Amino acid sequence: MMIPGFAWLGTAVCGFSGRVLASFVFSLAITASGPALSAPLPVEAPEGATRHVLALSWQPGYCMVRPNAAECEKAGGQGLAPRLGLHGLWQVKKSYCGIDAELKKRDRSRNWDDLPKLALSDGTQARLAAAMPGVATGLDRHQWLMHGTCHAATAEDYFSRALDMLEVVNRSAVGAFFTSRSGKIVTISEVGEAFNGAFGAGAGDRVRLRCRSVDGKEIVTGVTIGLAAVEGELSGLVLKAAPTKQDCKAGLLAAAGGQ
Repeated sequence: MMIPGFAWLGTAVCGFSGRVLASFVFSLAITASGPALSAPLPVEAPEGATRHVLALSWQPGYCMVRPNAAECEKAGGQGLAPRLGLHGLWQVKKSYCGIDAELKKRDRSRNWDDLPKLALSDGTQARLAAAMPGVATGLDRHQWLMHGTCHAATAEDYFSRALDMLEVVNRSAVGAFFTSRSGKIVTISEVGEAFNGAFGAGAGDRVRLRCRSVDGKEIVTGVTIGLAAVEGELSGLVLKAAPTKQDCKAGLLAAAGGQ
């Protein structure tokens, strides 16, 4: 008896012996009509991927590490009030998008004040100056050239998005944690729990403390937050990123004035 749909096998495999042909046809029939088609094999969900990083600064700690930095001297060694500030928004493994070699060379010289001034609205410029003390040394221009050009068509769009993310963090349980623990030692576990409470279970696994050593003491200078994308609700962007490894397990969250 010919199995429906397989009549072509008679001519295609006329050189086969009867036993081989029967076995081959039977195998095809089982594959076509058996449970493999009606019950597909389960597909494993793809693992989260970190495509962007939101870098936030803790200015009192930064000023302990670099007390002679212009933004620290300008504020009497205090820098920002004890709250998280903006360092940058980075795209993983991409930088200087569309930037010519000469301008890139100027940026890498670290004379950032000599870089082209950014075209920002008055409102965004004011927000940025309050959130990023490094504007005093051209950090905003550096961040735009190296990272912002890979994120948005204009510096206005890039910094507006980054500042909105910073605002969400500072208004959350994370912001409350950092301001309440100013002047004390904090651990990555505590920071992670604050992120879990603010953005959902697992968010803390996508966060890394940034620390620098001063006289043998670890000083927290900021945090980095892994993101799967840059558009959408921050909690979802964080939770869809990949977990990260920790370099700094604990450090002093310096108070204003470096205490």
